[in-house]
Amino acid sequence: MARPRRIVLIRHGESVGNVDDTVYEREPDHALSLTDNGLRQAREAGGPLRELFGGERISAYVSPYRRTHQTFQSLGLDPGKVRVREEPRLREQDWGNWQDREDVRLQKAYRDAYGHFFYRFAQGESGADVYDRVGAFLESLWRSFEDPDHPPNVLIVTHGLTMRLFCMRWFHWTVADFESLANPGNAERRTLLLRPDGRYDLDRPFERWCEPEPYGLSG
Repeated sequence: MARPRRIVLIRHGESVGNVDDTVYEREPDHALSLTDNGLRQAREAGGPLRELFGGERISAYVSPYRRTHQTFQSLGLDPGKVRVREEPRLREQDWGNWQDREDVRLQKAYRDAYGHFFYRFAQGESGADVYDRVGAFLESLWRSFEDPDHPPNVLIVTHGLTMRLFCMRWFHWTVADFESLANPGNAERRTLLLRPDGRYDLDRPFERWCEPEPYGLSG
């Protein structure tokens, strides 16, 4: 099995929805663009990534949202070294169509009280739903490693919650662990690094906003 030496997860740059939540009432979430600042963030993130990858080949997976496509394009990677695929299972958590700002704010308050993993937005998804589709993507990703010519690098351009759930699934973190972690910043990345024993380490942790409170079995 040709396991990649590194698996890089990067969140999209700042989007118009990150600075103005009224835009969700006028535009679909998947169609939102990066701001000028978000484009700058993505370009700045590209330099260290290009240095990290060097001249090595990359297998890239991009969420089907406009802001993730724009982020990927702004990284400035060598197209001759990148095999890129759009991957719908890496999309943002679905909060429902044509969102009503006040309703979403109320539901976010409910989610904070109920729990980010289990609370399901009306006409949308829970964190657990996203976890399931990320798990399905991981099964496909692992099968791709069976190709002896698999590139030594994997790049995943996605969203903050999806990044956390990817790592939760990969490292077998508990729900309590997930609930204690904050999303990475815009255009921020985390890297899974291959160890000599075939396992992976996360290059740096996600920030914690609280201490985990497990129910007991895994505490």
